[in-house]
Amino acid sequence: MKLIKAIVRPNKVDEVKEALSKLSISGMTVTEVRGHGKQKGHTAVYRGKEYNVSLLPKMEVEVVVQDGIVDEAIGAIVQAARTGEIGDGRVFVIPVDQTYRIRTGERDVI
Repeated sequence: MKLIKAIVRPNKVDEVKEALSKLSISGMTVTEVRGHGKQKGHTAVYRGKEYNVSLLPKMEVEVVVQDGIVDEAIGAIVQAARTGEIGDGRVFVIPVDQTYRIRTGERDVI
């Protein structure tokens, strides 16, 4: 199993969710996050003053998938989240050794 963490633009979350549901991936966690990559933020004007906004709003989508569909899931996320511009996001893949269902105590129930 792998944990896929995708940092995407806020307006792309629904598209990513839809793309994953087409692969029958239903369980996911979505978190509001802030950060920057190569774009290093941007300059904004508020009440006539210029401000440097270095931490941009993003969304983190986390899903745990079986090893056999990791590449498909990554492809679906990348295709759904891509705009072709700086700031589209990033995908991280992390190994998952074990999972437990809290309600029942069952192990490895994905």
